[in-house]
Amino acid sequence: MSELIDRTSPADGVLDEPAARPGGGDGDRGDGGDRRGGGGGDGHGDGANPDRTDGGRFPIAAVAAGVVAVVVAVMFFVLAGADPRTDDEASSPLVGKPAPEVQAELIDGGVFDLARRRGSWVVLNFFQSTCVPCMREHPQLVELAEQQRALGTDGAELYTIASPPDDDDAVRTFFDTYGGGDWPIVRDYQGTIGVKFGVSKYPETWIIDDHGVVRQRLISEIAADGVSSLIRQLQELDAG
Repeated sequence: MSELIDRTSPADGVLDEPAARPGGGDGDRGDGGDRRGGGGGDGHGDGANPDRTDGGRFPIAAVAAGVVAVVVAVMFFVLAGADPRTDDEASSPLVGKPAPEVQAELIDGGVFDLARRRGSWVVLNFFQSTCVPCMREHPQLVELAEQQRALGTDGAELYTIASPPDDDDAVRTFFDTYGGGDWPIVRDYQGTIGVKFGVSKYPETWIIDDHGVVRQRLISEIAADGVSSLIRQLQELDAG
């Protein structure tokens, strides 16, 4: 549904070992190569004549081998070109229901009250300053904030939820180092908000619509373009 992501990916991980080569040794090629035992058969009943196809079985094996090779090649190129940020969506009993009540202090003063954000789309990004995936994801959040601001009133509001065991100093150091943070940062150093949403790891990103309903949970590193596209699709869906 997204480019999907920072997602995706990755989205936040998503098999494959090359398929075993069909057929056996040189005898399957029918080239009369190494015929041990002076033409004593290769398990297919070819006998002394390496050119026999024995009722068409060799052409069938060749076609099967070709099909397997094509499938493996296609899968290789698809996987090789996949974006590791898949913006993986995850189920949650909250999706499709009103978001939990959230009231918390902002790191730079003031209070964040999620219920008072109705009328605007909201993106909550649960973050921890020592989380390596959060560091990798951060440039995408900076880009996402810029993309949404450019949309004016149609854009979503981004909030960082600073999670335990962080404190103000750690969070400020992170944003001084990696940039961004010109959007509100919410203190959740006791993990209360994370518990309400059932956050299982960092980063996690939640999309809440302008009616205060949870629309999506993303459990991988997000991609800015993917999340922006997802929000737009959800808005268009609501508009009918």
